[in-house]
Amino acid sequence: MSLSMTMLKNSARLLVSVVLLAVLPMQQATAQMMDTKAPSAILLDASTGAVLFEKNADEPFEPASMSKLMTVYLAFEAIKQGAYTLDSEAIVSDNVWRQFVRDTSSSKMMLNAGDVVTMEQLLKGIIVSSGNDATVALAEFMAGSEQTFVEWMNIKAEELGMKNSHFKNTHGLPAEGHLMSARDLSILALHLVNDFPELYSFFKETEFTYGIDINTGLPITQKNRLPVLYNLEGADGLKTGHTNASGYALTASAVRDGRRLVLVFTGLSSARERASEAARLLEYGFRNFQTYKLFSAGEKVEEANVWLGENSKINLIAAEDVVMTLSRAERARMDVIVKYNSPIPAPIAAGQSLATANIMIPNREAVVVPLVAEKAVEDIGGFAKLGAAFKYILFGSS
Repeated sequence: MSLSMTMLKNSARLLVSVVLLAVLPMQQATAQMMDTKAPSAILLDASTGAVLFEKNADEPFEPASMSKLMTVYLAFEAIKQGAYTLDSEAIVSDNVWRQFVRDTSSSKMMLNAGDVVTMEQLLKGIIVSSGNDATVALAEFMAGSEQTFVEWMNIKAEELGMKNSHFKNTHGLPAEGHLMSARDLSILALHLVNDFPELYSFFKETEFTYGIDINTGLPITQKNRLPVLYNLEGADGLKTGHTNASGYALTASAVRDGRRLVLVFTGLSSARERASEAARLLEYGFRNFQTYKLFSAGEKVEEANVWLGENSKINLIAAEDVVMTLSRAERARMDVIVKYNSPIPAPIAAGQSLATANIMIPNREAVVVPLVAEKAVEDIGGFAKLGAAFKYILFGSS
């Protein structure tokens, strides 16, 4: 026999993502109110992993300078592990200078051969100035060569579950087979946010000064090209990209009231269009979705009958927090149906899995959340057991 309980909670036909210690699968939207000119895009809620909008999110494209996010990830990881500090110094090689000295079309930190630069300067040169020269200098400093560093990038991409990414260089200049997908970039962005909170603040810096202009003799200050830093409340990263093949692209994140959204798209026709579309999509996410806690860890969800136990009832509780992200625009009914065999026979151990809360959303596959015993219940023996059994037959209670 099963017991059903309908719980009147806020819900959404458009989207709901339920997370139980981040082990429940990501819930995808079945319908989307938003569209974009971008041929590939994804917008997600960082706290639950809920996909608020996606379009061809697994299709690989030329990521351009957004590739540098993986270069930065490896550097952040090495600093966190203690292999380097922000004050660690590197000497810029002739190889770096020769590669980029005559390249007037790509972004540079303006490094010269023999320059002594700190890890912090290189990171800001990559993140803020988008310096292609800085990525190679960093790679040579950490791995001895760019080729070895690129091998590390591909290994790390596999470790992080980036299934549609492959790197051929550290900076993202066009190279055959150098590809990423929007979903992979969102995965990488989330790891940068979550894995390195003490270093992530570099991504919201709006300018960086390095080098001397040979014509004016003045220091060279470059502005961060990420448009949301200037036109969107709460924006704090991450990176733009552009190639002729994939157009104007962006990986961005913003936080409001403790809620973080991550956006990735590619394929727009101009920097201006990229800026306006980034603001539009992130505003859509903040305005139309909210994150709610459905159950708290230890919260009573249902009370069940016990068969032949020292206690006749037991509370079924949520083992962990259960959180959902849902659309404000598409609120509707959501049923939570608790299922278990009743009565539950004793003995019962504290924390024993006894039931499931099935979160039912129209036109969606149910999300199943396990419920456990709040405390232990010992069984009874002898004549007491016979009496309890007879009582249950007559009155339906143990």
